[in-house]
Amino acid sequence: MSDTNSIGLHEGSATQLAEKLNHLLANYQIFYMNVRGYHWNVRGNDFFELHAKFEEFYTDLLTKVDEVAERILTLGHKPVHAYSDYIKLSRIEEDKDVHDGTACVNGVLRGYQALIELQRELLSIASDADDEGTASQASDYIREQEKTVWMLNAYLSK
Repeated sequence: MSDTNSIGLHEGSATQLAEKLNHLLANYQIFYMNVRGYHWNVRGNDFFELHAKFEEFYTDLLTKVDEVAERILTLGHKPVHAYSDYIKLSRIEEDKDVHDGTACVNGVLRGYQALIELQRELLSIASDADDEGTASQASDYIREQEKTVWMLNAYLSK
């Protein structure tokens, strides 16, 4: 019996990658809801600008949620799909009742920084497993989000 899955990765590696991807999925889901909350609840002079920007962010995050879940399925595993699991697995915490624009932007910045850190860990595991698909996905996300972090820092004058 073969110890590789349907895409030629060793089962042990695929399991380890799927577990890490489920952690990433949980973080994306919690972050997505945080950004939805910022979009709904932001107030102040920058309302129109931030309201639109947060919608752009959460739309992209929702796409990535689906892509991460599909990668887990591609590896032959199941994505977690309960918010109780997301809360347990996520490094990103729920951000409740945030209305101030600067506080919202800081929340987005922290979220992206956490995702980048997780994706770098995933990239290392994927590289060790010769999993080009997961490595490429993580690398693409990192590249996009590093630019977003730079822009958020510029917005916050950091």
